[in-house]
Amino acid sequence: MYAPPSSLPPTVSNAARGSSAHAQLVSSPPLAGPPRGRFADMILANATIYTADPARPFAAAMAVRAGRVLRVGTYDSLKEFKGRHTYELNLSGNVVLPGFIDSHVHLIDGGLQLARVPLRGVRSKDEFISRVQGAVRDKHPGGWVRGGGWNNDFWGGEFPTAAWLDDISPDNPVWLSRMDGHMGLANSLAMKIAGIDKNTNDPVGGTIVRTTEREPTGLLVDAAMKLVFDVVREDSVNERREALLRASRHALMRGVTTVVDVGSYFPGTSEEQTWQDFSDVYEWAHSMGKMMIRVCLFFPMPTWPRVSDLIHERGRSLSGWIHLGGVKAFLDGSLGSSSAWFYEPYEDAPGDYGLQLLDMDVLLNATLESDKSGLQVAIHAIGDKANDMLLDMFDKVVSLNGTKDRRFRIEHAQHLSPGAAKRFGEHGIIASVQPDHLLDDADSAGKKIGVERAERSSYLFRSLLAGGAHLAFGSDWPVSDIYPLQAIKTAMSRQLPGWEAPWIATERLPLDDSLKAHTISAAYACFLDHVVGSLAEGKYADFVVLPSTSWREFADDIPGHVLATYVNGKQAYP
Repeated sequence: MYAPPSSLPPTVSNAARGSSAHAQLVSSPPLAGPPRGRFADMILANATIYTADPARPFAAAMAVRAGRVLRVGTYDSLKEFKGRHTYELNLSGNVVLPGFIDSHVHLIDGGLQLARVPLRGVRSKDEFISRVQGAVRDKHPGGWVRGGGWNNDFWGGEFPTAAWLDDISPDNPVWLSRMDGHMGLANSLAMKIAGIDKNTNDPVGGTIVRTTEREPTGLLVDAAMKLVFDVVREDSVNERREALLRASRHALMRGVTTVVDVGSYFPGTSEEQTWQDFSDVYEWAHSMGKMMIRVCLFFPMPTWPRVSDLIHERGRSLSGWIHLGGVKAFLDGSLGSSSAWFYEPYEDAPGDYGLQLLDMDVLLNATLESDKSGLQVAIHAIGDKANDMLLDMFDKVVSLNGTKDRRFRIEHAQHLSPGAAKRFGEHGIIASVQPDHLLDDADSAGKKIGVERAERSSYLFRSLLAGGAHLAFGSDWPVSDIYPLQAIKTAMSRQLPGWEAPWIATERLPLDDSLKAHTISAAYACFLDHVVGSLAEGKYADFVVLPSTSWREFADDIPGHVLATYVNGKQAYP
């Protein structure tokens, strides 16, 4: 067990705590000390503070002024900052953590999904159809029905087809994305509008799933989804603005104060949507004072010259709310959609090795130019071959462009060949991983790629850390829910509901490494470790208060919710 040092305050009895779960702000009398300008706005007292700062891992008190951490330490060491207008938040032992950082989200898409047909967790064909039918009833004829989050593995593996939907939606086109975002289901009307029939060719980097008679089933994989994206009604600017606000509130409820938003950019989608969201949604929210969480934005790699020009013109941080991260690309698809790129074929599809979505020479040249321009590069790779191809390419970039602090990111790094985990450490590559994805994949991976391959290659968190990689946790929301406390628990236990033993127990992480992957390591992964990720002097006072009233209680039973989330030292949730 990871125990805090003895400098923490003694455990407070339950009677003394009273209703510590709902700690109150208490006004305090002025004390002699620093001049008025140096007094704290707020002091957290009698807390169990995990700072994620190696210089002082734990503290009992923290002073905040002007939205930043003034000092952490013992209560006595902070008394000089207590003035007439300083508020004291007596936590009676409650655990405080740095605000969580989600290293990989599609934030606006997550907000949109909250208002669409919810298919996450559906466990039968009948329930799937019933949920869509309920949404159709609320639509006028001709109106698009959209939703997502379905996972066919939850009901035995059978893929849904247009035939599931046609009887209940004869007058409404339907588009339902799979939970991984690399496959979607269209009903027959949607396919008719998109011009998809037995004569339609598969686009480069995509697949139209067909029957033995070559009739489209309704399933579209990766770049083939663009055929529907080109005709589906686009969300209005106002809808996308509302989605940002909805998503931000949801993130705060989960204790997330900073996200890396990789944008509404998927195989088959337009590169322009991410840029439109930047100007029409993020800059609008910023100008109107509506930003609630911090964002680090990544843009489609083909647009790297625009990103470089924007940073040259306006700097990497437009404010404390909006940071410009770099560029993102896709090399392969996903395991669930059988489009992740492997050395060996899929067990259930001999001869199918997955999809390579980009030519390696094209990707290398774009990465070289992005890197020369000082942009951080993040590339999606899930299959073992895709990850190796990226590691080889990064070797070439370092050789050609020289050594520097570039913090290359591989998004997902889900299945690795023997020895690949050690290669991450050679250039300090970021493994941007999603623990809760293993909850979706553990049961199906053996069926997809074989039990032996799955158990030696999947979600190798501990091996990556041992090899010197920097680990950053995220959710890929809306693929998985934005839920750091659950992700931390998953990384530590790798225990699936109903399973007697953990999945690949040797890859479980201890609590401290799991917490850091959602805080300071996640901040490092997006070049924001100088302002967020730990509770240290001068950093933003972004933190969460948990219901646990001692470190031992927290370590033994990680709670499923936060009591409160603070941004800039001000309560943002509830």
